[in-house]
Amino acid sequence: MDGKNKRIALVTGATGGLGTAMCKKLYDDGFHVIANYRNKQKADDWYAMMRTDGYDIDLFEGDVCDFDSMAKMIKEIESKFGGIDVLVNNAGITRDGRLAKMSKDDWHAVINTNLNSVFNCTRNVIEGMIERNFGRVINISSVNAQRGQFGQTNYSAAKAGMHGFTKTLAMEVAKYGITVNTISPGYIATDMVMAVPEKVRDQIVAQIPVGRLGGTNEVATLVSFLASDATSFITGANYSINGGQHVY
Repeated sequence: MDGKNKRIALVTGATGGLGTAMCKKLYDDGFHVIANYRNKQKADDWYAMMRTDGYDIDLFEGDVCDFDSMAKMIKEIESKFGGIDVLVNNAGITRDGRLAKMSKDDWHAVINTNLNSVFNCTRNVIEGMIERNFGRVINISSVNAQRGQFGQTNYSAAKAGMHGFTKTLAMEVAKYGITVNTISPGYIATDMVMAVPEKVRDQIVAQIPVGRLGGTNEVATLVSFLASDATSFITGANYSINGGQHVY
């Protein structure tokens, strides 16, 4: 397919384990994929790795915590390639600790990166989606937003807030052919999780009914499914993908 006819998908937090899998899957499924980054050295290394694997993905720098930075980046993307059809809000960090000991900086860092970023990015693409009568917004939350997790008041609050955002925005833009959905992964075999001591990792797996960690490609497949033209009747939903660790 001619690149000009491809749907344009922007992925934030693209250079992490989940983001990488999402970019590859969307690319394989025919999207023009654009990756957002903040750390240039990491992005350069990631780009070289992706090219080696056969993926030609455009990189754009921008701070998801900064509204003006996102506005500038998205304008640059649109002026070069056209309107963004799919937005995957995947950027996220953790700064764990009991609330009684949590610093103000650790609270705000997580809220800004994991939740305020969703506004900063979505607000800057939603008008264009409305004008074009098409859009897909996919917010990557967490099982720990659904069930809570000791030491993660900041993270759980931010990730739960993402789905509140999803539900209301879905109602506001449904008539314009735009869907807004949440994905809530459980424990996935990213580099970060695999770096956890094996004993701790075994304890995590013991809590998962399917008996293993999730694969990054399994989450990426769900992202690409929700990004497709065929899912126009799915909106305001929260997809759990946690191996049965939390069911309700």
